[in-house]
Amino acid sequence: MTLTRDAALQQLEAWTDEPSLLKHAQTVEWTMRAAALVYGAGEADVELWGLTGLLHDADYQRWPEEHPRKIVDWLEEQGETEMAYAVSVHQTLWNLEPKSALDRALVACDELSGFVVACCLVRPDGIVSLKPKSVKKKLKDKSFAAKVDRDIIRMGIEWLGVEQDPHIQFVIDALKPHAEELGLTGTK
Repeated sequence: MTLTRDAALQQLEAWTDEPSLLKHAQTVEWTMRAAALVYGAGEADVELWGLTGLLHDADYQRWPEEHPRKIVDWLEEQGETEMAYAVSVHQTLWNLEPKSALDRALVACDELSGFVVACCLVRPDGIVSLKPKSVKKKLKDKSFAAKVDRDIIRMGIEWLGVEQDPHIQFVIDALKPHAEELGLTGTK
């Protein structure tokens, strides 16, 4: 991998200025960095997985109808074919089969990370005491965070080959160290 975080961040910010999308990119980056240690090859995968998470929606604000074509093309131009494929797989409408743990982890972490953030935002103590049981209860409420595709969350967890509760707990634990920066410390 030759892409640096500075170059990735510069590309993200060139195409995205919406604070919620930038926050989501950072959320998925942190979750994917943690995922590399649990679902990948460890430290050797951390940067690749993190930057894939950071850039997965980089073109969404400017080109929502074409997403993720622009960022996939840009990644391929940079020689980052593994990242480009993972970002392509995360666009589940393209019906691509995951080839690697990176592909599966991005699908398993993207929607769920956003959903966990939404759960935290309505809790008095934010992420502090959030448990998988609470997240699963909110997943059943179709009106809560209605844009989050529950089928993609389910499919991602199945692709990863893990149980739902431990994976939800993993995402919570991955985000806890970043709670203050993400605004997940609660409404108290």
